[in-house]
Amino acid sequence: MTKCFLWLLLLTLFSSCEKAITLIPEHAEPLLVVEAVIENDNAPVVILSRSLNYFDRISAEEAAASFVHDAVVRISNGVRTHTLREYAVDLPDGIQFYYYSNDSANLPSSFKGQLGRQYTLRISADGKEYSAAATIPRLDKKIESLYWDPVSESGDSTSVILSAQITDPPGYGNYVRYFTKRNGEDYLPPFNSVYDDQLIDGKTYLAEIERGMRRNMGITGKDTYFQRGDKITVKFCNIEKQAFDFWRTMEYNYASIGNPFSSPGKVLGNIQGGALGYFGGYAAQYISLNIPE
Repeated sequence: MTKCFLWLLLLTLFSSCEKAITLIPEHAEPLLVVEAVIENDNAPVVILSRSLNYFDRISAEEAAASFVHDAVVRISNGVRTHTLREYAVDLPDGIQFYYYSNDSANLPSSFKGQLGRQYTLRISADGKEYSAAATIPRLDKKIESLYWDPVSESGDSTSVILSAQITDPPGYGNYVRYFTKRNGEDYLPPFNSVYDDQLIDGKTYLAEIERGMRRNMGITGKDTYFQRGDKITVKFCNIEKQAFDFWRTMEYNYASIGNPFSSPGKVLGNIQGGALGYFGGYAAQYISLNIPE
């Protein structure tokens, strides 16, 4: 009887220590979000938007309304400074996508990206100033060849696995990001798109190339494969460490969304002035392969 009384007393003490906690998410003021890229032999592309609250349900209309218009966006290669122009692209369902790029009405001051060159970006928006710098590295690390093999899963006779033979140059510090284009699709990054050379420095190795995907779509294991009859182009980019750090931390956060056991992580951007996002230089190689029916 005494033991039962002691157990009841302990349970009462522990239950009395519980306290209901109600979390009320704080709605922060929106920040400027920058996604800016300059690639060899291509014009710079800058996408400006405003951040949305983490706990909000976001519709296509709300996402479209987040674009920042009438900003002054300037890019310099150290010799010329060019003011970019805002363009609109029509998307399905009447939504428009906005970006800034070379002004077709002022071509004498415009330029395209060059390997090994540094660029500075300056943005004036909503009465605030932002800046960033990026370098397009040399195209030292390349895909030498692409291969395909049938998927060994039982009952799957149409899916194939794409692999690439790659040689990493001696010396640490080679960072890459890749995209794939399947038939008439856009270039899309896979779920994990960035890699360093910590384990493969100076080696020739074979790596699986997963199919790129739209991150807002649900995926299954089969979605990482390609299909017989596909025409595939891989965009294989040498990038700086700051671009690698941005996408490494961004993709970690993608993977941990909804996981109650994951550790919170900070996305590492390089925009000065209080904005989110990054400005990156891409040294891109394009290589294609047709998979037979």
